[in-house]
Amino acid sequence: MQLIWKALATGLFISYLPTKVIKFKKNTGAGFLGTLWGIPLVLISPADPLLYLIFMLLFWVGAVYVCKKVKFVGYTGHDNPKIVIDEMAGYVTAMAFLPHTWLYMLAAFVLFRTFDTLKPGMVKTFDKMENAFGIVFDDVSAGLLANICIQICIILINLG
Repeated sequence: MQLIWKALATGLFISYLPTKVIKFKKNTGAGFLGTLWGIPLVLISPADPLLYLIFMLLFWVGAVYVCKKVKFVGYTGHDNPKIVIDEMAGYVTAMAFLPHTWLYMLAAFVLFRTFDTLKPGMVKTFDKMENAFGIVFDDVSAGLLANICIQICIILINLG
């Protein structure tokens, strides 16, 4: 069963790829690859806003559950860099209620990765929580910040 939890947590083991290629770097890019996995999730997600909301909430719950269940031998921290299901949850959040066009998907990707890296405000608060909820919700909050920025831009463009 642990193999299934690891497969889900690591984006079908995609987070193992960077360490095979880049052995000397602390930040391996696994989060970047995990965020890329969020793109197909968004593309196959329901177009209806209410169904998207339900999909997103269920994904959050599932991600927290997977993070509670997965175990990595020899890793003592609470947020193993190999776990990327949280990045997928963050990207799904960043794309909530937005058109699934490449422009919005790119903007959400860049803003989400920026907020996830810089960890402003509430993102840092969740990041400090040493549990599965904190692992997922630092990324969800980064996705929420990205989404709010894009929504504000849409409103400002429509006003002008």
